[in-house]
Amino acid sequence: MSFMSLPKMIFSSDVGWLELEQGQPALARLLAYVVLPIALLPPLMLYLTGASHGDAFVAGFGGKPWGLIAIVFFVAEMIGLLLMGWLISRVAAAHRLRVSRHDAYMIAGIAPIPLWLSSLGLMVPNLGFNAAVSLAALAATCGLLYHGVSALAHTREEVSAVGITQTVMGAGLVIWVLLLGLIVAL
Repeated sequence: MSFMSLPKMIFSSDVGWLELEQGQPALARLLAYVVLPIALLPPLMLYLTGASHGDAFVAGFGGKPWGLIAIVFFVAEMIGLLLMGWLISRVAAAHRLRVSRHDAYMIAGIAPIPLWLSSLGLMVPNLGFNAAVSLAALAATCGLLYHGVSALAHTREEVSAVGITQTVMGAGLVIWVLLLGLIVAL
């Protein structure tokens, strides 16, 4: 998979996804060279931004234990990734679609890339700007999830792909809200 094909994969069930399916990259390789480096961005950005100008976002955030928050956030990302792969597989089976465990975890590793990259927006200490960047990243993640399921489940049945996407994104949003609650509580 080339990062140049990632934007096209948001809008297409063919471009990039077929290449991934034919290449069948090893999950360990995908995790080590794609997922982990990009998944480290949000905890790193939370730590750097929170420690240097957390009060610019929300009063009182500058004094939070950002090192601990970053570690908890990263662990939660990895647990969320495992749950997302499992959930894609289970919900696809409920829709009578066959998505291999390998493909489910491949989708789970690729779909959140826009969300992880959106953490770079934290370099701009403006809550409105970051909310807009996060919403755009959320839309891109939905597109990747939908088209990934469509491509790797070999279905053009939109209702099933939308149902899977909606269920997985809903679960992901619940996890995200719990993480935000944890950040506020610490």
